[in-house]
Amino acid sequence: MDYDDRMISSKSPSSHLSPELAAKRDRLLEVLRGLGSTAVAFSGGIDSTVVAAAAQLALGERAVAVTADSPSVPRAEIEDARRLAERIGIRHRVVPTSEFDDPNYVRNDGSRCYFCKSELYARIETLLPQLDADVMCSGANLDDEGDYRPGLKAAAEHRVRHPLQEAGFTKADVRALALAWDLPTWDKPASPCLSSRLAPGVEVTPERTARVEAAEVYLHDLGYRECRVRLHEGELARIEVPLPELPRLLEPAVHRELVRRLKELGFRYVALDLEGFRSGNLNQLVGLEYQRLFARQTS
Repeated sequence: MDYDDRMISSKSPSSHLSPELAAKRDRLLEVLRGLGSTAVAFSGGIDSTVVAAAAQLALGERAVAVTADSPSVPRAEIEDARRLAERIGIRHRVVPTSEFDDPNYVRNDGSRCYFCKSELYARIETLLPQLDADVMCSGANLDDEGDYRPGLKAAAEHRVRHPLQEAGFTKADVRALALAWDLPTWDKPASPCLSSRLAPGVEVTPERTARVEAAEVYLHDLGYRECRVRLHEGELARIEVPLPELPRLLEPAVHRELVRRLKELGFRYVALDLEGFRSGNLNQLVGLEYQRLFARQTS
């Protein structure tokens, strides 16, 4: 079946897709049509945005995007999700989640994401009748299978479907389709939850995630599109920015104000990571032995 690539608005340009990507697009839409109705776990990142846009195209009013609201989600991300859902034209619900009430989540021992996703999917599950949806979907793609992703185990337990994986999408494929569909997130950097900035073993609290969020907003205001403020034991803030952009943070005036601002926020120490920005690098602190133990305990 041929599908129209016009998405989001009548102003969206029609872009040529390679035969391989066009086939994956068709498969994605067929997978979603086969669900009958769906609730998409929608963070506003590129992956869930493509799934939400595809669900709207395939299912119309039988699709709904659901965004979690908790202290682990930056306020700007929730507003971006609202705007994206409106642009796509999909029904949208923002729902509060309570992962911070779970001591297993707060402990942050390396399996935090499992308990976060368990809370999210359980919450959506209870809302499915109200949402007129039968199936939950995520934005996981094939590249996610090669990393330590406890959230995928939670998804399996709640029978969450992964349309991008089922249709054979890699991250590069997702970005290419988002560009073809004129989705503004096609080149958006990854933006994991704020709790992911806390090193394993550092207890997750709303106060700490709020500090991390404020510190990253400060860096964004300095012009850093990609950045992370990692929080380590002893209230140490480890700042990551792309290597070519690192020297500017060492300029005396910028450096002085950066340290002042982060200490004002409550960090005791401020460090620059000389390896530069690396998405997800805190997973290195979760040992392989623990990962295997977690897999056995939750299988």
